[in-house]
Amino acid sequence: MDSQTSPSSQASPSPHTFQVDLRGLVDLLSHHLYSSPRVYLRELLQNAVDAITARRAEEPGAPARVRLSASGGELRVEDSGVGLTESDLHTLLATIGRSSKRADGLQEARSDFLGQFGIGLLACFVVAERIRVVSRSSRTPGAPPVEWTARDDGSYTVRTLPHEERPEPGTTVHLVARAGAAEWLTEQRVLQLARDFGSLLPYDVKVGEEPVTDLPAPWDRPYASPANRRVALARHCHELFGFTPLDSVELTVPLAGIRGVAYVLPAAVSPAQRAGHRVHLKGMLLTDRAEQLLPDWAFFVRCVLDTDSLRPTASRESLYEDETLAAVREALGERIRAWLTGLAAGDPERLAAFLAVHHLGVKSLARHDKEMLRTMLPWLPFETTDGRLSLEEFAQRHPVVHFTRTVEEYRQVAPIASAQGVGVINGGYTYDSELVEALPSVRPGTVVAELDADTVTAHLDAVDAAEELALSGFLAAARAKLDPLGCDVVLRAFHPLSVPALHLDDRAARHEQARADAESQADDLWAGILGSLRGSAPRARLVLNHLNPLIRRISSLRDAELIGTATESLYGQALLMAQRPLRPADSALLNRAFIGLLEWATHGEATPEEDGRR
Repeated sequence: MDSQTSPSSQASPSPHTFQVDLRGLVDLLSHHLYSSPRVYLRELLQNAVDAITARRAEEPGAPARVRLSASGGELRVEDSGVGLTESDLHTLLATIGRSSKRADGLQEARSDFLGQFGIGLLACFVVAERIRVVSRSSRTPGAPPVEWTARDDGSYTVRTLPHEERPEPGTTVHLVARAGAAEWLTEQRVLQLARDFGSLLPYDVKVGEEPVTDLPAPWDRPYASPANRRVALARHCHELFGFTPLDSVELTVPLAGIRGVAYVLPAAVSPAQRAGHRVHLKGMLLTDRAEQLLPDWAFFVRCVLDTDSLRPTASRESLYEDETLAAVREALGERIRAWLTGLAAGDPERLAAFLAVHHLGVKSLARHDKEMLRTMLPWLPFETTDGRLSLEEFAQRHPVVHFTRTVEEYRQVAPIASAQGVGVINGGYTYDSELVEALPSVRPGTVVAELDADTVTAHLDAVDAAEELALSGFLAAARAKLDPLGCDVVLRAFHPLSVPALHLDDRAARHEQARADAESQADDLWAGILGSLRGSAPRARLVLNHLNPLIRRISSLRDAELIGTATESLYGQALLMAQRPLRPADSALLNRAFIGLLEWATHGEATPEEDGRR
């Protein structure tokens, strides 16, 4: 093989230029980058505002005006910005992806501009078939006005105009609607979009004679009193989000260049529901669906704010997840924490009104924030055997804070525990058991214990051994009846007397019962596997109340079949009282017991038909 390379192989291949199908690119933008054609107006406003910002960087006293007018399927947008030369038109408007913010020494000042991605007028082809730009540069005073006209087929023309066509620096953009898009260029739609996107822009913007900007922002305006401020912000929230807030929280983070307000929702929402916040970037609306702006626990507020530090994504319709956004999220969370702490310290009535609606959100925060848990201890409501109390009140009443992990367990034990003087907290609701277990960390010396079936049974009085021995036949018949259901029978004496029987189990017992049910329905292979998993977990218990008159009468029965029917009835009634879901076997038992009791109650009464047969 020849080790030398031929001259022809050393020659560099000639470069080729990408061919861009403009219609295909516009289709890509409209269907995949932008959420709606409405963003075309944001792009026009953005270009106008950036042009004014560029001119004012060189001429601080330059005019700052943007005027829009729409009629007959056409739109005209004029600004008093820096303008363009013929060279700029070729370089900037006709090159996909090129940004004017990279040119002419303006790279250092890019933080002052809204646009960062150089897409520019391309987005206007989403609604327009033709774009005409007339511009005159303020940087080259002697340069004549120039015109750039482009069509959606990818072609464009450039020509020089007489000076009188545009005597002052700036740019005018003319759009002609494409088929089916004329509605986006009506005056009413343009005014609505301009106000939505540009209400906080720092320059004079009008659609016809209608002002677009509304400065200063509602949260930055002076008010005669705090009450007046609350009323004004509530009105702003209703106009913006459609609800009247419970309260408003000022969101000011000077180091991050953030000013805004959070509005507290008047009704409870699911923690899983993602909030949509409105974010303005240097006055221009970036998105009204920012989801990652606040910590997850702050799902009870809706925010509107203006920032100059957060980074937009390529579509400029959401925020880029980076370290800056993470820091801002934490800082805004701190503002909401401070607001809650302030309510707890100085306005308990408003705090109570807030917690009545949004206690779940505060509990979510308190799980991870010991300081917040300590602050909220006197206020957060919990369901207890003493009524609806805070953890602080409950811990003051009871030396041991007992709790259950599920609502079902609480319903089983609450009436009995209360009668025995044992205080119990229902920890079955979202976050509650976690907060109860965290109580000793913020209230040293507090004893917290999970309440299970064994603990409840231990608090019930044992029956005299001689009396229990005398009832051994009855207990044996009752146990034999419930043994197939995985339930033991225990005799105790407890209050209230009106409760004849109590069904007690715990998670381990329910797990073992579920395993046994699955084993009974499985084939030989799975039955063997499930059988090998059989544990020594305690079984459920039906605790009969020896003090109850009905139990005393049933225990004196001599008919084993009737004892069995009565036991099944007591078991079913105890399940219903505990509001436990019934298995098919439990439902069948209830039906069987009901029919059995009816037969026993009517066995001495003969019907006329039966008398006739006799």
